[in-house]
Amino acid sequence: MRGEIEDFILHLATERGLSDNYQISTRLSLEGFARWMERRKIGEAVVERFLATGETLPEVDVRVGEITLEEISSYLAHKKLTGLSAASIKLVMVAIKIFFRWLAVRGRISRDPADVLSLPRIERHLPETLNELQMERLIEGAPVNSPRGLRDRAILELLYASGLRVSELANARLENLDLEAGFIRVTGKGNKTRIVPVGAKARDAIRIYLERERPDFVRKKTGSEIFLSQRGGKLTTARILQIVKECAKFAGLDLNVYPHLLRHSFATHLLSNGADLRVIQEMLGHADISTTQIYTHVDQARLKAVHLKHHPRA
Repeated sequence: MRGEIEDFILHLATERGLSDNYQISTRLSLEGFARWMERRKIGEAVVERFLATGETLPEVDVRVGEITLEEISSYLAHKKLTGLSAASIKLVMVAIKIFFRWLAVRGRISRDPADVLSLPRIERHLPETLNELQMERLIEGAPVNSPRGLRDRAILELLYASGLRVSELANARLENLDLEAGFIRVTGKGNKTRIVPVGAKARDAIRIYLERERPDFVRKKTGSEIFLSQRGGKLTTARILQIVKECAKFAGLDLNVYPHLLRHSFATHLLSNGADLRVIQEMLGHADISTTQIYTHVDQARLKAVHLKHHPRA
C-alpha cells in the first residue's frame, strides 16, 4: 500500500499538476489510513506490547487489492470517535475515494471498495465579508505617505478589484499585467491560468507604485514579481496577510481583516450589484459553480438583514 500511495502522489504532482498543499493533505490522509491498516493487521495487542517496550513495530505488507469496504468504514468510524470534525472526515474520505478510483482505473485492483461510499453533507458557513463602506474605508485609509505605502495601497486595490487569492497576488508578474487593457493573467489552483479584469482605481494605484516606489526595491536578483519587499524579493503570503492587517488597523477597522476577506467581498459586491454568477465564477477561478453559489446565500442574508432593520413590520 505504501508504494501505491507514493505512485498516486506522483500522479497528482506530475499528471494532474495539483498544488503542494493538496498533495501533502492527500498524503497525510492516505498514510494515516495505511498506518491504521498495518496496526489492524499486526493486532492491537501486539502493537501495545511493542509500544510498551519501545521496540520497533514489525513491517507488514497491506495489499490494496484486499482492502474491504468494511475496513474503510471502520477506519472512518474510528476517526469520528477520536473527535475529528465532519469536514476533516470528509477530506479523508475524498482522499481514500480518489485513491481507490485511480487504482481501479489503472487496473491495479480488480474492484473499487470505496465506490459506494457517500460523502457526508457538510453545513456550509457563509463567508465573512466587508460591506462597501468598510471596503472603501480600508482602501482609502491606507497610509500612502508612509514607507511602502504606495505598494500596500496597490495590494489592497488589486485584491479587491480582481478577487485574487493571496498566493496569486504574491506570484503576480509584470509580464502578465496589462494596465492599458485593464487585465491581469494569474495562475490559480491546479496551475490553471485565467485572465481577470483590473478596475480603474486599482490600475491607477498600481501604476503609481510601479513608477514611484518599486524601482527603489529592485536589486540585482530581483525577479519580475509586481510586489516586492524592501530587499527586492517576492512578498510572501504571510507578509501580505500582515500588510492587510496593518492597513485595517491604521484605517480604524476593529475587525478581523485578511486577504481572503477581500476576495469574498469582491464576489459579494459584484453579485449584489447585478453581476452574473457564471461571470463571477470565471473571475474567481472556481472549477464548480456550486462553490460560487455560496455568495448568493451571502447576498440573501444581507437583504434579509436590511429588511429586518428597516421594514416596520419585519
